Amino acid sequence: QVEIVESGGGSVQAGGSLRLSCAASTSVYEDNCIGWFRQYPGKEREGVAYIFTDGGTTWYITSVKRRFTISQDDAKNTVYLQMNDLRPEDTAMYYCASKGGVCPPPPGGLRYFTVWGQGTQVTVSS
Repeated sequence: QVEIVESGGGSVQAGGSLRLSCAASTSVYEDNCIGWFRQYPGKEREGVAYIFTDGGTTWYITSVKRRFTISQDDAKNTVYLQMNDLRPEDTAMYYCASKGGVCPPPPGGLRYFTVWGQGTQVTVSS
């Protein structure tokens, strides 16, 4: 079964941390680009960070560089998004998705991601 399941969202105060997990079935994990996206109410979904699981190359949007870290655990077919120094503007629904092959530079390339999780809410209070 091809699937992606996110977990780890929650509510934190500004300056706090959360770690999101994205567990993927093998067919959409190996040698794929796994991306974390977020969506604000009434806005389009945007890419936040991507990782190409064959080699671990990563990409980030400017606003999360030095605060967020995307990483992989091949033994668990899982990609993580460690989010530090969270800000109220990071409040959004976060999604994980997979596309075959290399990653496009975020925040674009959404149309190439074909398998999506159900999302997990992150809320940061000031």
